[in-house]
Amino acid sequence: MQVTETANDGLKREFRVVVPASDLAAKVNEKLDDLKGRVQLRGFRPGKVPVAHLKRIYGKAAMAEVIEAAVREANSKIVTDNGYKLATEPKVVPDEGAVEGVIEGKSDLAYKVEIEIVPPIELADFKQIKLEREVADVTEAEIDEAVQKIGEQNRPFVGKVEGAEKGDRVTVSFQGTMEGQPFQGGSAEGVPILIGSGQFIPGFEDNLIGIKAGESRTFDLKFPESYAAPNLAGRDVTFNVTASTVEAPGEIKLDDEFAKTLGLESIEKLREGVKDRLQREHAAASRQKLKRGLLDQLDERHKFEPPPSLVEQEFTNVWNSIEGDLKAQNRTFEDEGTTEEKARAEYRAISERRVRLGLVIAEIGEKNNIKVTDEQLTAAVVERARQLPGQEQQVWEYYRNNPGALASLRAPIFEEKVVDFLLELASVTDKQVSREELFKEDAE
Repeated sequence: MQVTETANDGLKREFRVVVPASDLAAKVNEKLDDLKGRVQLRGFRPGKVPVAHLKRIYGKAAMAEVIEAAVREANSKIVTDNGYKLATEPKVVPDEGAVEGVIEGKSDLAYKVEIEIVPPIELADFKQIKLEREVADVTEAEIDEAVQKIGEQNRPFVGKVEGAEKGDRVTVSFQGTMEGQPFQGGSAEGVPILIGSGQFIPGFEDNLIGIKAGESRTFDLKFPESYAAPNLAGRDVTFNVTASTVEAPGEIKLDDEFAKTLGLESIEKLREGVKDRLQREHAAASRQKLKRGLLDQLDERHKFEPPPSLVEQEFTNVWNSIEGDLKAQNRTFEDEGTTEEKARAEYRAISERRVRLGLVIAEIGEKNNIKVTDEQLTAAVVERARQLPGQEQQVWEYYRNNPGALASLRAPIFEEKVVDFLLELASVTDKQVSREELFKEDAE
């Protein structure tokens, strides 16, 4: 086997590989000789089939396997001998018109292999990283507000004979038509609508004001230009609506009896549960902002050229998502206050940062033997299955038979373990803030 480097440009490498036909033939003969003792052909005793006869029957298939193995071996040797880490799978380009001759054993196996490597990454001293963790206590006012919202969501309603007003709940059935024809998603039966909640397109709820139980109404509306369904955006439609019930909101009493309707012993138990939920929300927001600060510092301390192909893959995924979102919302880059050119530059920079940080995190994990255990991965699959009640077995089978999907679960677990490792080394100080400050960045 002869391997010669033919190009070296940045992170791209190119090699020419030549494997003599005689070496391939010897490997094929080894395969056929091994096959001779196992194959059974009519007219021959076991183990007595001539190799020449086997070559006529199985020769091309055996050569194809030998060629595949030779390419794998050569590519692996290139990577190992040079100490490379590959950014992507090697691209093998056979000499033009040579494949048939190689398969028939008449030509040397000669091809070009193009590879893109990950640059050497010199890790920073993580003990020099200083971070500030924002923490916020849960106040009684926050608990009061959250409990009040729960009360609003579970407010009792009582029937009324008068016409519906804002704040009333009306149960309706409706049929929508466009140019006299029903359209998909334009009809429903027994839908409760809280007037003034903005559940439906503008104007729908306003047309229900004054309606009484048993009454029907027909009115014209126009879907918003930015409506998610392109076939409905900006279109004129007619709705025929019939109200089955009209109910007025009842009084909310946030007491033990109310808590019992939610399956709790007392209002105090409800408040304890709300406080626990709010504390978890605070902890998650605090962790997220701390992690963001850590990633910013990792980015600042590790400046290197990321592999172009990985950046291009990441950018393509991000850009397709951006274009899909804009199309779904019937918006343009101008509506977002930018241009396509500026947006491309911005998202390409984001893609480069993501790739670079991904490589840094992978390097930290490798250097410090950070791994995701089978138990942790199984727990993640179980958690995902719990999110789809009744489909647990299908979810389990999906991840068991789909390595790519399983990798998508492993990656965030691995990242969080690396983050935990780094936070143990970094200097982290707590800063007391209000809930508004803690969630301010997310709100923006």
